[in-house]
Amino acid sequence: MAKAIFYHKDGSGYKDVRGQHYHFPKTYLSRVRQALGDWIVYYGPLVGMPGRYYSGLARVAVIEDDHELADHHYAKLTDYIDFDRPLDYREGGGYERQLVGPDGIVNPGRSVQAVRIISEAEFAALVTAGLSDSDEWPQRVDPQDEISPETNPLSYFQIGEPDQTGYVADGYDRPIISSTINRPFRDAKFRQHVRRVYDRTCAFTGLRLINGGGRPEVEAAHIVPVERGGNDSVQNGIALSGTVHWMFDRGLLSLADDLTILQSRHLNEDISHLLVKDGKARVPTAPHLRPHPHYLDWHRDNIFKH
Repeated sequence: MAKAIFYHKDGSGYKDVRGQHYHFPKTYLSRVRQALGDWIVYYGPLVGMPGRYYSGLARVAVIEDDHELADHHYAKLTDYIDFDRPLDYREGGGYERQLVGPDGIVNPGRSVQAVRIISEAEFAALVTAGLSDSDEWPQRVDPQDEISPETNPLSYFQIGEPDQTGYVADGYDRPIISSTINRPFRDAKFRQHVRRVYDRTCAFTGLRLINGGGRPEVEAAHIVPVERGGNDSVQNGIALSGTVHWMFDRGLLSLADDLTILQSRHLNEDISHLLVKDGKARVPTAPHLRPHPHYLDWHRDNIFKH
């Protein structure tokens, strides 16, 4: 197994769903096979931001043929989580040593490769930089609920130990890396990311309720629940106040692809007075932060009570 970079661009023409499945030509099949069962990092442009960025990570679970397009395949992904912030590929002198040289010059041959194998040290540096931001509005937790990386089965080499290339990683945060599949850690990150991109505002009611310490009332809702295969992408999330979150999870509310809020006929009364006046959910403008139609369609088919 090997860690890898997957290039992704929204609207590229490939049949990608970020964090769900990655569509690629046969050219990269051997490299994707190396990453089977291991972690990959998303890389590419983001709408409204010049340059290219590392933006999240996932694991390759299965590789399948595309039966509709010859010589193309899908990498089915699990455990996707967004980074706290997009990481510019040049920052700190560059995260990939074969992509950005010591002189800051980009290797053109490397840069055009949509799937790139990276070292354990490079992966560790990316994950540490991508998941180390503290939550601006942390939940109150009991001591017994605190995250303990020692209870997590995922582990990497110690700081100062050389990877397979002989490169010595130094200064990264091993607990952060070992927490990438820890459910409490992922829940906290998902909540942090969704609250941030929605500016602590409920998408359905427009309410932005903040306590004296700055902690918001709004909750982070998964569109496809984790227990039913949902991931921790902000595209599989939406910020909702407690009452509408309860109704959304029970199929009494849903969302159309055009962001119209849908009310179930099973509601015992019309709740339009609780919702935004135009009936359209308030979501981020950037495509990579908005609810993805793939997840909304799943919610309407599997949760919503028509």
